[in-house]
Amino acid sequence: MSKETLLLSDKYKAFIRHTAPVEFLEGTTAAGKTTVGIFKFMLRVAESAKKYHIIAAKDTGTAEKNIINKDLGIIDDFGVLTEYNGNGSKDEKIPHIVYHTSNGDKIVYVMGYADKKKWQKALGGQYGCLYIDEINIADIDFVREAAMRADYVMATLNPDDPNLPVYKEYINCSRPLPEWEKETPVEIRSMLKEEPKPGWVHWFFSFTHNLGLSKEKIAQIIMNVPKGTKLYKNKIQGLRGRATGLIFGNFTREKNVINRERAKKYKYIYFSAGLDTSYSQESPDTFAFIYLGITDKGKGIVLSEEVYNNADLTIPLAPSDIAPRFFAFLERNRKEWGFARDTFIDSADQATITELNKYKREHACVYNFLNAYKKITIIDRIHLMLGWIDCNGVVFYEVVDSCLHHIGELESYSWKEDKYEPEDANDHTINASQYGWIPFKTKIGNYKEAR
Repeated sequence: MSKETLLLSDKYKAFIRHTAPVEFLEGTTAAGKTTVGIFKFMLRVAESAKKYHIIAAKDTGTAEKNIINKDLGIIDDFGVLTEYNGNGSKDEKIPHIVYHTSNGDKIVYVMGYADKKKWQKALGGQYGCLYIDEINIADIDFVREAAMRADYVMATLNPDDPNLPVYKEYINCSRPLPEWEKETPVEIRSMLKEEPKPGWVHWFFSFTHNLGLSKEKIAQIIMNVPKGTKLYKNKIQGLRGRATGLIFGNFTREKNVINRERAKKYKYIYFSAGLDTSYSQESPDTFAFIYLGITDKGKGIVLSEEVYNNADLTIPLAPSDIAPRFFAFLERNRKEWGFARDTFIDSADQATITELNKYKREHACVYNFLNAYKKITIIDRIHLMLGWIDCNGVVFYEVVDSCLHHIGELESYSWKEDKYEPEDANDHTINASQYGWIPFKTKIGNYKEAR
């Protein structure tokens, strides 16, 4: 038995007392999510009327190391009440824990979600409680199959690429309890925007909630991770975002995101707008409208966005639908910010440009709808933006905080793993922004010779 004691902060005490059908535990490294989470999970198993339950990790070895046999793990916490059969038994072929409770013996299967053939054979029937370790890396098919078979679901996760389907389908359907909402970073709260599921709770835990960590140990953990890296953002700040391959790794909400009031204080010398389009119903491609302002100090400000996705619409949008929507977008922003006479449209989509010009002939319209200039390569555009996002501590690229899609793309747009080339994803508002600022690129930044 370990000599360690399970110390609980007020938030962890509230977590253990709270009853919910589905709970997600997200946060920093070393926050104690697994330690406290598995303790509560076993209490829920004991209360369940069902005999069979599931603990799932990447593989059974990971489950044994991080959940079952570790200090303050299941065997340590529950002692003689538990028997772990790692190779199965005569009656139960799957690795499992026999858990002796006042409500009868419970069987908790231990399985890995990385091996699809194995978990497909193991899943069957209905279960009482389901625990998924690091759900962000779990096979999404496993999550779907297992979650629908359980009365109660608990999952831990480390912040990851926010475009993973597990976020949209599960995690972002949960909400923090009102009394703990302010402890959830605003960056994560802004992503918990899918249709809420009744009773689903999102818990955010950080170092401060792990009373088993000394101040010295916390300081050591923080010091050992280079500040400003994606690893620091994920592990130390507990914020979502791809850990590797991110293109705009120097973009931060603290430095580059501003509110509307601050944006209103700037003196603008130019306004522009960009439109990126796609008409696929089979992919997450997006119609992106972006409105920009360029200030007298060389700042490029993304002021407004409007985004549509045919995959989300019962009646898909056609080029003729985009024209009036884009015109209304331009008019709304002209009245709020200023006049962008020239607007720049994805030149690969001549159908939309044709419809826009047709709309202009048939309605009172003062805007010019022009082909986006694409002779500046994608790589060169990225180089320019990287310099503007952070130029030796000086910022020339800012985004108004209501432009959530653009912020999300800047935090997700990534390189392909096998070549120096961006992935064709998470880039629609980025493309629209680039179409808008390319004609004014010499007016942004601090390179005097280019002006």
